[in-house]
Amino acid sequence: MARMSLLSFLLFCLTSVAHGNKANKHKPWIETEYQGIVMENDNTVLLNPPLFALDKDAPLHYAGEICGFRVHNGPGGSGAAQFEAVVLDRSTGEGLVRSKEPLDCESQREHSFTIQAYDCGEGPDGTNSKKSHKATVHVRVNDVNEFSPVFVERRYEASIPEGRLFDRIVRVEALDADCSPQYSQICFYDIITPNVPFAIDNDGNIKNTEPLDSKKQRVHSFWVTAFDCGKNRAQADAQVVVTVKPSCKPGWIGWSKRVEYTPGSGSIPLFPSLHLETCEETVWNIQATVELQTGHIGKGCDRDSYSDRSVRRLCGAVRGEVDLLPPPSPAANWTAALPTLPSSDSSLVFSFNGSAHVAVVPDSVASMVSGDHFTLQLWMRRGGASTQPPANQARGTRKEEETIICSTVKNDDSYSHYSLSVHGCRLSLFYWPDVSAARPVKFLWKLEQVCDSEWHHLSLSVQFPSVTLYVDGVTFDPALIHDNGAIPNPAPRQRLVIGACWEPEEKQKDILNNSIPEGKDTGKFVGGYRGLLSGVTVRPGSVEPHSVVECLYACREGLDFGDLETLGSGMKVHVNPSQSVLVLEGDDIESFNRAVQQVTYRNSLRFATPGVRPLKLTTSLRCFSEESCLSLRQLEGYLVVLQPDAPQISLSGVGPHLARPAPEFESPRGVPLFPELRIVCSLSHAVNTAAQGMEGGALMSDAVAHTLDGCEVQPLGEELNPEKEELLVDMESLKEQGLDIINTTAYIAVTGAESISVYEDVLRSIRYRLAKGSARFERRFRLSCSEMNGRYTSNELTLEVNFLHSLDSLYHPSHLLASQQQFLHPSHHTGELSGHTLPNPHRNSVPGAATVIIMVCVGFLVVMVILGVFRIRSIHRRGDGARGGGKEGGNQWDDSALTIIVNPMESYENRMGMAADTEGEGDDEEEVVESPDDTGDDQRVIIKKEGRDSAPRRY
Repeated sequence: MARMSLLSFLLFCLTSVAHGNKANKHKPWIETEYQGIVMENDNTVLLNPPLFALDKDAPLHYAGEICGFRVHNGPGGSGAAQFEAVVLDRSTGEGLVRSKEPLDCESQREHSFTIQAYDCGEGPDGTNSKKSHKATVHVRVNDVNEFSPVFVERRYEASIPEGRLFDRIVRVEALDADCSPQYSQICFYDIITPNVPFAIDNDGNIKNTEPLDSKKQRVHSFWVTAFDCGKNRAQADAQVVVTVKPSCKPGWIGWSKRVEYTPGSGSIPLFPSLHLETCEETVWNIQATVELQTGHIGKGCDRDSYSDRSVRRLCGAVRGEVDLLPPPSPAANWTAALPTLPSSDSSLVFSFNGSAHVAVVPDSVASMVSGDHFTLQLWMRRGGASTQPPANQARGTRKEEETIICSTVKNDDSYSHYSLSVHGCRLSLFYWPDVSAARPVKFLWKLEQVCDSEWHHLSLSVQFPSVTLYVDGVTFDPALIHDNGAIPNPAPRQRLVIGACWEPEEKQKDILNNSIPEGKDTGKFVGGYRGLLSGVTVRPGSVEPHSVVECLYACREGLDFGDLETLGSGMKVHVNPSQSVLVLEGDDIESFNRAVQQVTYRNSLRFATPGVRPLKLTTSLRCFSEESCLSLRQLEGYLVVLQPDAPQISLSGVGPHLARPAPEFESPRGVPLFPELRIVCSLSHAVNTAAQGMEGGALMSDAVAHTLDGCEVQPLGEELNPEKEELLVDMESLKEQGLDIINTTAYIAVTGAESISVYEDVLRSIRYRLAKGSARFERRFRLSCSEMNGRYTSNELTLEVNFLHSLDSLYHPSHLLASQQQFLHPSHHTGELSGHTLPNPHRNSVPGAATVIIMVCVGFLVVMVILGVFRIRSIHRRGDGARGGGKEGGNQWDDSALTIIVNPMESYENRMGMAADTEGEGDDEEEVVESPDDTGDDQRVIIKKEGRDSAPRRY
């Protein structure tokens, strides 16, 4: 029995377990993800898809029913604390998710959490209940238009000038606190004040609909409101106040179109009262460019008005340069065929047309510039007169290189070659140290200066393999140096060509063993240069120092800035090398105005070139608002350099006559013409005498240290006869001083910039010499000096040279005996010979001929008294003078031989003319001097005044 009871109990337990497992076999099932929406004013979450939990144990009681949902926190921390899920129907598993408290979209718009369903288990106590998987629920809180727009500012103010229409005067802005775009965006603004000349767009920009007049209404005040897209109006409207300012014209105030510069003033401000008016427009960058146009003054600007050779001397350049384009002359005829152009700075400008205009320098000159150390200097201007391309050049044809200079010179036992060419905006130096080698070098520079059709100074210093280029005094390094080994060898023949390059025909076939066979030197000029050249010089040996190059190019005028130390913060100043363009840049208007007023013009020349220099001012503004930024027009004016006070070059210290015995002129050294010459240069300027209590003005003359550049001695009348007379100059002294001389039969000219003292020494050393037996009675010379190539000249000093002869040396002494009698009278001798240096005559005896002449004169005087009463007084005076002279003469001529000196002196003519004017008996054109001892009209000496000869030539 006991065993049976135990088996029954075990069977019951197993049956109970088997029945329990069969009643709740499956877990509930829900979707894996739900999307939910909840309104701010509601707590029920609308899920998609709807919340339903399914259980496969249905329709079993408990096991197939859903008893509830559990909410778990999501990644954002929201979930169980804010939401809950309830079962609406246990049999269908329908559920509902809702918030435990009101949600705020503005605080948190998105919520995420997980949800899980569980069944009722096996009985009412929920034994053995099963859970589903966790599903993710995303809930978005839908916004409710609970907020109204709010303006950022309650009052908006703006100022505008009158008479203009603006796209935007001021912008108002309102914000909405709603979280959704539908309710948080401001859909439109509106001006609620009626009848105002303003309009507002949907972005809050206010503009005026008509030009405003400050005289009619200075201040405009109106109200605006805003609406969001839910049509909620702003809680409070905003006030807008627009002030209309009187008309303001932006631009430069105080611009003077004409600026005058007095030479010698140093630096003067160009814009002393100029300032920029922006009419309260906010700008963050200002840039002004001042341009001074001086291209028409000489070669780009005002420089020393001396020749290129003189400027080199003034700048301290080493002597020894060879002028490759000298002025045409018998000694330099290779430039005679080149056309020349006038130049305002008196230098000679040669024109090249790229074809026919070529200068071939003689071998004698080319041999002077051999070697691989030299300095080439020149002035060039691409284009210009007579530089049009050939008519047969097709359109679109690629331009060839234009050769400025092409040189092949012999160096000991080899030939070197170089050529300077331009191609477009590139300058190239092709250098071949030895034409027998096959490795030439080409130096290349890319420069805007060679293609801008303006004058530029080029200085090329070659110390192979080093090459230095200066353009307008600024150093430029080669952009490219490369080997040109494939280029054919130049012909080993000494040749220096300017304006092209010589190319032999079939040169490679003809050149054998580095030489040209006889009769094979035929070819053509290639690479013709089109443009202007001036001052082309080569100096062999050491290169020019940089300071010399800068001095040669230096512009004596240009733009400058007054005081860089007073330049405000953020200001920048830039001046180009030629000082023709000055750029100012800054961000502060006040500092910029102060800087503009310190822009100056300077001209260091004492005698600046007068004329007009155009002046331009270009301004560029950058504003925070690019749409309404100001645009200023370009201002144009001109700078007038006034005529400088002309220097007065005075020559003095030389009498109008120079009388010497003829034998002195026939000596080997001759006679100096200007032994006591003095040259003084002075400037006359006005003096303000009002400050000294004087009325009117006065002129004062100040002596100044000066530099002359030429003096000329010219014989008046007929030219010098080289066989009988000549002017002697100390050539060694001229070479030491670096002066040049031109000695012809028509004139002798000494040229070169030097001090006055040097010219005084040179001119004092000029001597006049006659050949034996070629003495004449007189010879007149004219001396004049100048500076700045004849721009200013001195007074003309005329010297009459008198040759003193003895009576024995004259051919007909008795013919002038009576006329010369008066020169021996003691009463007239001292005054009449005051301008001469004469030897003292010996009067120890009087020959018989002189006594006869005296007696004839006395007889003639008696006859004249008898002729008429109306001439009694005149004849009486002449008779007294004659008798007195005769007595004195008689006392002096006893026991001595007579020596008569023949000297037609101009001083005697002048004194006789003055005496005649005093007595009322003179004549302006002719003076007739009658000797009381004359026996007839054929014994009278007629002295005529000569007019001034033509003006001398200038250098």
